[in-house]
Amino acid sequence: MSETAPTTPSAVKERPEHEADVIVVGAGPAGSTVAYYLAQAGLDVLVLEKTAFPREKVCGDGLTPRAVKQLTAMGISFDDEGWIRNRGLRIIGGGVRLELPWPELAEYPDYGLVRTRFDFDQILAENAVKAGARLLERTNVTEPIIDARSNRIVGVRAKNAEGERVTYRAPLVVAADGNSSRLSVAMGIRKRDDRPMGVAVRTYFTSPRHDDDYLESWLELWDSSGGREVLLPGYGWVFGVGDGTSNVGLGILNSTASFQDVDYRKLLRRWTQSMPAEWGFTEENQQGGIRGAALPMGFNRTPHYSRGLLLVGDAGGMVNPFNGEGIAYAMEAGHIAADVIVQAMSRPTQQARERTLLAYPRTLRDTYGGYYTLGRYFVKMIGNPDIMKYATKYGLPRPLLMRFTLKLLANLTEPSQGDAMDRVINGLSKMAPAA
Repeated sequence: MSETAPTTPSAVKERPEHEADVIVVGAGPAGSTVAYYLAQAGLDVLVLEKTAFPREKVCGDGLTPRAVKQLTAMGISFDDEGWIRNRGLRIIGGGVRLELPWPELAEYPDYGLVRTRFDFDQILAENAVKAGARLLERTNVTEPIIDARSNRIVGVRAKNAEGERVTYRAPLVVAADGNSSRLSVAMGIRKRDDRPMGVAVRTYFTSPRHDDDYLESWLELWDSSGGREVLLPGYGWVFGVGDGTSNVGLGILNSTASFQDVDYRKLLRRWTQSMPAEWGFTEENQQGGIRGAALPMGFNRTPHYSRGLLLVGDAGGMVNPFNGEGIAYAMEAGHIAADVIVQAMSRPTQQARERTLLAYPRTLRDTYGGYYTLGRYFVKMIGNPDIMKYATKYGLPRPLLMRFTLKLLANLTEPSQGDAMDRVINGLSKMAPAA
C-alpha cells in the first residue's frame, strides 16, 4: 500500500475501523498522552494495547511535581481517594534523615502524588478515549507494515482478543510499547550500549506507614541479617500508597560492579528484613509477589523518529538517569510528539510533512539532551561505592547542598527568572553536550 494522505476530521466517520490518521502502540502514560492530544486536535487516533485494564505494572507509583503538571494539563482530577499527595522527598543515608519539601516554583506545583499503576494507566487511557481516541485492548501488535515503494511504516499487524490476525493502517505510527519495543526493533531501531540501564524490583506490604506524606529514598541499603552490617548495592524506596499498604522497592544501575550478579528479589527481601519490626515489612504482610522491570535511561534507543515511526516513553529510553523517573518524561514526550504530528499532518506535501516530523528528535535533544548527559555522568559516579559513601557522609548533613541536589535530581527548576540554584542547573544542562 502506498502512503495515505492525511484526512480532515470530517472524513473520519467514513473511514474503515482498521484505518486511522495515527496508530499508537501501547496505552501506558506515553501512549495515552499522545492519543489524548492528537484526539483533541481532531485527528483520528487508534490506540492498540496488548493487555486489558486494569492491569498491574511494575513501578514505584510515586509521581513528582513534573508528572503532576502533566496530569493537570490533561484535566485529570485528583479528588478521589486513590490519589495520595506528598510534600517532598525524605532522604536517608550516612546516618542522616533529611526531609526536603518540593520546591515552590511557578513552573510546577509544590506537591507530588502516589497512585498505583493498577489503575493509573487506565485513568489516562480513559481520558484519551473521552477526548475522541479509539482504544482496542487485548490487541497485540506483532510487526510493522512497510510500504515497499517508500520504505516507510504504513500500519501494523496484530492479534486481537479472539486470536485473529488483523491489519491496521495509518500514515504515522507511534511506538509506546515499552522497554523491549518490539515495533522499534522490527524497524531496525535498537538500544544503545553507551546509555545507562537500571533494574527496579518492588512489592507491597500492609504497613502503618501507608499514609506517609513524604516519598522516602534510602541511599544506603544495609543488611544485618548475617550478624554484621553489609552495604548492599543500589538504592531503596518506601512510598505510602494510602490504602493500607506501602510500595517498597529498590533499584540498581548497570554502572554498579555487581549489576550482573545480583539476585534482586533476594536483595529486596534481605533489605526489608532489616527494617524496624513495627513497620510491618514481613512476609506475612506482603501483598503480592516481588516483581521487577528494566529502567531504560538517557535516550538509550535512537533515533526517536524514523520512516514514519515516532518513539515515546520507555520505547525511546526516556527515563531520567538521575532519579529513575519515567512517567513525567513519557507524558512530556507524548505531548511533544503529538504537537509535532498535528503540525506535520497539516502540511500539504509529503516532503513538508517529513521535514516537520524530523523536528521531533531535535526538540527532544534540545529539551533533555544536556540534562540527560549530566545524568549519565552522575550514574557513573554513584556506581563507585567509595564515591557514594563519601557523598552520603559529607553531602547529606548540608541542607543547602541537598536542596540543590533535590532540584537537580528531580529536574525541578524555573526555566527563567529562577534562583541561583536554578541558574546553575539550567546552565550546566545547556553546556553539556546533547549527544
